Amino acid sequence: MKYRQLTKEQFLELHKEFAEFLATQQIDAKEWETIKNEKPKMAEDELNIFSDIVWESVLNKATFIEHISEKHINLFKCNSKEIIRIYIQLNNSSRSFLEKNDFDWFLKNPLHESLEYFKAVKKYKKERNMEVFELIELGGEITSGNLFTQTFQLIQ
Repeated sequence: MKYRQLTKEQFLELHKEFAEFLATQQIDAKEWETIKNEKPKMAEDELNIFSDIVWESVLNKATFIEHISEKHINLFKCNSKEIIRIYIQLNNSSRSFLEKNDFDWFLKNPLHESLEYFKAVKKYKKERNMEVFELIELGGEITSGNLFTQTFQLIQ
């Protein structure tokens, strides 16, 4: 398995797609029940293959990743050959990026003296999708890239 198995909730959301995946292998609902009950290893293998297919599709489309914590924001633009990272540090003990009012304050005051910006570019050390997956597993979320784009323009 290249990535990780989808969660139970993710499989439930993708129930139709999973049924279509099984159908491409000539496995109908009745046969799937038999496989789950009598060949759990084979069932696990099918779940893993489907999970990797889904992850690969999602990761191929993912361009922007955000990770927001109390005092830090990491914004990533995942190009084909390199990743651009913008790191924002909040140097104010009374504010938190996790609080809506404070985050809104940040959006309205991006040049405030309590904010520091850093930008870096690096080539992938591993396969692109694997590095993007690792960012997601560390708490990053796939986004539309609005915050990255606004911040990138601000610090250029």
